[in-house]
Amino acid sequence: MTDRTTDNPDILALLPRLDATDAGVRRIALIELADLEDPDGLPWLTDALLVDAADEVRAEAARLLEAWEEPEVVQALCAARADAAEPVRLAAAQSLSELKSLEAGQLILPWVKHADAFVRASALRALRELRLEDAADPALLALADDDAAVRREAVGILGWLKHQPALLALAALAEAEPDTEVRRAAIGALGLARDNSVLPALVAALTDQAWQVREEAATTLGKVGQDQAGPALVDALADDFWQVRLRAARSLGRLRYAAALDALGGLLGHGIANLRKEAALALGELGQARALPVLQAADADSDPEVRKAVRIALAQLRGAAR
Repeated sequence: MTDRTTDNPDILALLPRLDATDAGVRRIALIELADLEDPDGLPWLTDALLVDAADEVRAEAARLLEAWEEPEVVQALCAARADAAEPVRLAAAQSLSELKSLEAGQLILPWVKHADAFVRASALRALRELRLEDAADPALLALADDDAAVRREAVGILGWLKHQPALLALAALAEAEPDTEVRRAAIGALGLARDNSVLPALVAALTDQAWQVREEAATTLGKVGQDQAGPALVDALADDFWQVRLRAARSLGRLRYAAALDALGGLLGHGIANLRKEAALALGELGQARALPVLQAADADSDPEVRKAVRIALAQLRGAAR
């Protein structure tokens, strides 16, 4: 237990309740202690987190410590993620993810090698929010972790850091990863590429068995901004899932891929209004006068949002023609 001394009369008045036999009384006393916002109260909070016998008290202490970044608090929260009670682990992980200082990140960093997968994953999650450059190498190693949640958080770090050396590893993960959410995250992280080196992985992902991965691939191809992706995105406009078609249409507009004009025009008759709207906006981005008759025919669409998108696209095309 930590050294607990204070001359704050408000804290001293709480001590009998903080040591009460009733867990509910101790929990309420902790809340009142935290409300004082006095660093002198931290030892009671960290001790409650680490040694109190009641799960609900430890979990409350973990939640109450989220606003503090003192080293002893960070270490206590890190240790609490290995608590036997799930509510305590989850609360500690959430509080760690709220930290903002790079100094806290340095204390969290060693925990990415912990034996427990939840501890590793939650450490990576907290580091992602901090954008700590020193987390890049451990995250690269974690791409090979046995646990999917750990791999997913590692991908998140590399994406947030825009870590270019990770591109090859992320591309390989996108193609070979068995977990759908990890594949999706890896595809999204490939959006940090500045050249066409990741196009094969992204194009391959447009035929992934999971529509969520195909949707992410269609989105990311627009971000990478390579014209070579155009034919594959046009093919994606015929995907079985409208969500994939929508993202493909948006990306084709971003790329201003003129060869997509006819396929995009065909979507203006689709039954889903969101898809018609996105197709109209993409046609406006193409800047092709040949799209004018197609858009004019859609100006009487039954959906007001689609009509608005059509008029925006028509204004773009007429402006480009001047």
